[in-house]
Amino acid sequence: MSRPTRIYISGDSTAANYPAEQSPMAGWGQMLPELLQGEIAVFNEASCGRSSKSFLDEGRLNPIAESIQQGDYLFVQFGHNDQKQDAARHTDADTTYLDHLMQYIALARKSGATPVLFTSVARRHFNADGELVPTHGAYPEAMKRLAREQQVLLVDLEAKTEALYRALGPESSKKLFVWLEAGQHPNYPKGVQDNTHFNEYGAKEVAGLAVAGLAEVCPALRPFVKSIQS
Repeated sequence: MSRPTRIYISGDSTAANYPAEQSPMAGWGQMLPELLQGEIAVFNEASCGRSSKSFLDEGRLNPIAESIQQGDYLFVQFGHNDQKQDAARHTDADTTYLDHLMQYIALARKSGATPVLFTSVARRHFNADGELVPTHGAYPEAMKRLAREQQVLLVDLEAKTEALYRALGPESSKKLFVWLEAGQHPNYPKGVQDNTHFNEYGAKEVAGLAVAGLAEVCPALRPFVKSIQS
């Protein structure tokens, strides 16, 4: 019996899987299997709070390295926590961030797998004039530059999510995120206003943007996407 093609996801909380006790919070990687079909499997190793550096330092890439094979895919989305100033996570957008991303790229290529870079999903940050304000600094452009230089596939998920938020506007875009009133959900009895993490609906919408981007840049994955036939 042939082994299904595997997608491995390395990333942060915006892509991670969440347990039932944190519902309705969800990551786009968690919803990805719902949008795929055929002989393909998703192994989501994305983990909350991790940067390109801390994911490596904690050995979280090791399980992927042990099982990834020729024909598989390694998705890489970091940037949110690379911005953080603590020594365990911080990277410089123009130097150490790129050095760390290269380690993911090298691992995939050494195994005969295909690396795919994803710019960080946008945060829902509108100013007083209702304009969406980017929050990731130089990291997305640095990733795109690296992708061009190394000829690595890239999905600009920041741009795609920015367009989605702008289309919905400051108020309607809340429906993508974990915005709950006190008493509205048993897991968040005091309520919550989270402009970074998606609810299940939002995570599936962003997963849809991710697979649409994949279909654009990687024809080999098109037959696996439910809404796009080869």
